[in-house]
Amino acid sequence: MTKLNCSVFIITKNEQEHIARAIKSCAEFSEVIVVDSGSTDKTIAIAKSLGAKVIFNEWPGYAKQKQFAMLQCRNDWVLNLDADEELTPELIERFAKVIEQDDADYVRCYRNDRFIDRFFSDVIHKPNNHRLFKKQSAQYRVNDLVHEGPDFKGKELKINQAFNHYGYNEIETLTDKYNLYSSLRAEERFKKGKKSSPLKLFTIAFLTFIKVYFIQRYFLGGVRGFIYAQQSAYYAFMKEAKLFEQHKKNLSDQEND
Repeated sequence: MTKLNCSVFIITKNEQEHIARAIKSCAEFSEVIVVDSGSTDKTIAIAKSLGAKVIFNEWPGYAKQKQFAMLQCRNDWVLNLDADEELTPELIERFAKVIEQDDADYVRCYRNDRFIDRFFSDVIHKPNNHRLFKKQSAQYRVNDLVHEGPDFKGKELKINQAFNHYGYNEIETLTDKYNLYSSLRAEERFKKGKKSSPLKLFTIAFLTFIKVYFIQRYFLGGVRGFIYAQQSAYYAFMKEAKLFEQHKKNLSDQEND
């Protein structure tokens, strides 16, 4: 079987729980590259056993690691996949047509989040991400600490197919990720000179819950949808609260100098 002229790149550290599923879903692609930053579990062994090319690169941050991984790819078309994600047959088929037709530079597709052991219904407005793109059209925002891009140039194509995401399945895991991401986001915004807003601090959680639960229709997900919307509100609030905290700490440090 002729494989797709597209390279898949995955960044990892201690992802033995997920990595096999991710790599197996990429069997139709001509190259799978795993850039690992020092796994101490079986991630590397599993990746090598499934035919992936494994490269070590010390952790420089999300954006720089993905930029490094992308530049290791030999094909013009590349696919960024996280270790806790999985391509679906429908999405692979659509990607194959995109690559064959070659009339776009980057592709936006949907993401199926598994949450409390089930995927949400298609009637819910799902998140979307860029995963497939031409290498020369993409540049990761290497100074961003989280939600790192990339930025693109050229023509975008939006498609209706989705990949599966398992990283938000447990509430504890999702809470831990939101705690980490909110800290990184607050630090990033502080370094860029962004100010905390008392109005936003008091309203962001409520407004985010309304957006996710009602506008994005997570109320159709029952209790799971309610919990997910609350988690989204928590994340939005923590980003703003930690930015406020950063400014207070900075002010205190200046006063003590």
